[in-house]
Amino acid sequence: MDLAAIQAALRERNIDGWLFYDHHHRDPIAYRVLGLPAGLMVTRRWFYLIPAQGDPVKLVHKIEAGHLDSLPGSKHQYSGWQELFDRLKTILAPYRDLAMQYSPNNIVFTISLVDAGTIELLRGLGKNIVSSADLVAQFEATWSEEQIKSHFAARDVVDVIVAEAFREIGRRTRDGGTTEHDIQQWFMEAFRREHLVTDDPPIVAVNANSGNPHYEPGAEHSAPIRPGDFVLLDVWAKKNTPGAVYYDITWTGFVGATPSGRMREIFEIVRDARDAGVKTVIDNIGAGRRVAGWEVDRATRGHIKQKGYGDYFIHRTGHSIGTDVHSNGANMDDLEIHDERQILANSCFSIEPGIYLPDFGVRSEVNMLVRAKSAEVTGKIQREIVII
Repeated sequence: MDLAAIQAALRERNIDGWLFYDHHHRDPIAYRVLGLPAGLMVTRRWFYLIPAQGDPVKLVHKIEAGHLDSLPGSKHQYSGWQELFDRLKTILAPYRDLAMQYSPNNIVFTISLVDAGTIELLRGLGKNIVSSADLVAQFEATWSEEQIKSHFAARDVVDVIVAEAFREIGRRTRDGGTTEHDIQQWFMEAFRREHLVTDDPPIVAVNANSGNPHYEPGAEHSAPIRPGDFVLLDVWAKKNTPGAVYYDITWTGFVGATPSGRMREIFEIVRDARDAGVKTVIDNIGAGRRVAGWEVDRATRGHIKQKGYGDYFIHRTGHSIGTDVHSNGANMDDLEIHDERQILANSCFSIEPGIYLPDFGVRSEVNMLVRAKSAEVTGKIQREIVII
C-alpha cells in the first residue's frame, strides 16, 4: 500500500477519506489495494479508514484483532453490534465525504461491492458516500514502467504468433484440413514455447461462429476451417513473470484469394470505427483534455450507427487491461454502462468494435497506452482482411 499516494489522490479529489470494509472476502479490491493476504480467514466485519490528512484508523473484531496489523494506523476493537456502531460513529465523526467501493445505481458493477445495508448505516451517521471508482482505477489499473515493458514484450511475441497462425491455417487447409480447436491448441503450444500465459485460450472462430463475440471452440464442438471461410482470431496473453500485464488483439482473415464484397464492406466499417475511437483518445490526450470511457465508445459506435449497423454492435468498445485481461480502469463504454471514469496516464485499454451478422462477424481490436501528454496504439494495426 502506498499511503502517501492514496492520501494525495484523496486531497486532489476533495474527498475526506477512503473507507475500506469487508467480511468473508466480499471486496477483493480492498485486499489488493491495501496489500492484505488474499488467504486471510475473515469471518467478522473490519473497517479501515484512510483519511486525506493524518493517520489511518482500524476497526476489527476482538476474535480477529490482528487482521489489519500489517497496516499503519491506530486500532479499535469491538465484539457486539452496538459496540461496532458506537466505535464506527466515533471514528468517522470528523469526516463527511467518504469514498467506498460503491457505484450509484450499480452503474460500474465491478466496483459496486459494498452492500446496501452498510451504505444505509453510514448515511444514517450523516456521511456522504461517494464512488471509489476513479481511485480504484488509479491504484489498480495504472502501470509501472516495468509493467509497460512487459506489455511491449508480450506484444513483440503475440504479433508474430498471430501472423504465423494465419500462415499455419493456410498450410493446414492446403494439406488436408484443420479445425478451430486444432488452431487454438497450436496457439497454446506457441504460448508455452514463448513463456506466455493466459487466463483462457484464444478464440478461433469461422463463419457464423465469428458472429458470436464469446464463442469458445472445444474438442467436441469445433468447426472445420476450409477454403472460402472467414476466420476471426482473438488472442490475449502476458509474459510469465510477476506483475506482467496483458496484450490483447483481434484480427480477421479469409481462406482464399478474394473475400466477398460484403466481407470487405463490414471489415472497412469496423476498421474505420476503431480508428475513430483511437483518434478521439489521441486528440484529447494530446490537447491536455480529460476524456472518459463513454466518450470513446460514443465516437466509435457513432460511426457504425451512421453506416446502418448499430444494432449489430452489441458490446462496449473496449475494456481496461492490466495483470488481468479485464482490469479495473475505465472501460470504453456508453452501451452496457455509461462509464464516466477518466482515462488515466499510464493506463491501457482495448478498442475493439465489432459487427456481428448471422453468417459472419468482424471485430478489430487494438490496445492503447496513455501517457501524461500522449497516447498510442501499442501493436500492429490491421488495415485489410488477411488473405490466407
